[in-house]
Amino acid sequence: MSKLAIVTGASRGIGAAIAKRLAAESCDIVVNCISSVEKAEAVAAECRDMGVNACAMAWDVADYDACKRAVQQIQKSMGTPEILVNNAGITQDGLLIRMKPEQFDRVIRACLTGTFHMTSLVGAQMLRARKGHIVNLASVSGIAGNAGQANYAAAKAGVIGLTKTAAKELGSRGITVNAIAPGFVETDMTADLPETVQEEAKKRISLGRFGKAEEIAQLAAFLASDKASYITGQVIAADGGMAL
Repeated sequence: MSKLAIVTGASRGIGAAIAKRLAAESCDIVVNCISSVEKAEAVAAECRDMGVNACAMAWDVADYDACKRAVQQIQKSMGTPEILVNNAGITQDGLLIRMKPEQFDRVIRACLTGTFHMTSLVGAQMLRARKGHIVNLASVSGIAGNAGQANYAAAKAGVIGLTKTAAKELGSRGITVNAIAPGFVETDMTADLPETVQEEAKKRISLGRFGKAEEIAQLAAFLASDKASYITGQVIAADGGMAL
């Protein structure tokens, strides 16, 4: 019987790569997006081509009631999720002293509050089932901070604290909770960085290159599998050695 996985923010980039990697591992997939339904459906179609059940669903993870409705609908139509990947998030960069409160709040709600919503709701279902794997996408910014990203760094640091706490609370029922902290990864966001910024960043990376979304997806799939059944509460940096 296939495992059911929910991947938030999966219409593109790392989230899409994770959804497709899990589908390749024979998982049924719910591809979440907030508005890019057409792109999310394209990802779901690629998953179905691998012989699994997959659907695209739009809801805002920052909206608790929307999350609750979605999780209830998923359980009713597809069963209890055994895998949750909290990937949804946004950036709104700016220097701390110039950052508007709404910029800070928006990123916190999308990256951290949304992760809390989904972890609490899906985690409750996993508790009853006495099994499950939760993988949260943090960031090296949440470990070391990053100039111009006070909101994002704070949110991802919060995700790390949430991950460790959830691991302690859910572990007695056989549920693992881990986080991945990517560094620079080749996505639409990094493609928009000026070439000079990209080159300077690569100089700080031991492997001398940005990561690929598929490399993050492979790690997520491992942490969401029974191969990682004795790993929980961990934050694994996938940054090419940038933080060394």
